Amino acid sequence: MSLQDQIDFDKQGGLVPVIAQDDETGDILMLAYMNPEALDESLRTGRVCYYSRSRDRLWRKGEESGHVQRIHSVYVDCDSDTILVRVTQVGGAACHKGYKSCFYRKVEDGELSVVAEPVFDPAKVYGSGKSK
Repeated sequence: MSLQDQIDFDKQGGLVPVIAQDDETGDILMLAYMNPEALDESLRTGRVCYYSRSRDRLWRKGEESGHVQRIHSVYVDCDSDTILVRVTQVGGAACHKGYKSCFYRKVEDGELSVVAEPVFDPAKVYGSGKSK
């Protein structure tokens, strides 16, 4: 049985959530999704490829910014419906808003507070569209 057959892509409409974690620090960098093709490409190339729901196509992390994710290891949860990729984040930032992690805001007293410093200016990397 192939790996793709062992992962339950059908449970969530052909996609599974993928948690990207920094292999060195253990920081959670982001959550995205994969379909079987994205998983296959990621395993074949050693560079994380996701499925972009908004673009409705494969999305090779870093294709615009150059901030790619190199795979160290891949884990699958007990229900076979979530993937964890331990990565090296090239360029220092996983978030399209310029932060190391997409989880740069913390709930404090019922409000969101920014708890990290940006690594890059998204307007300079993507133009004005993605930084919003």
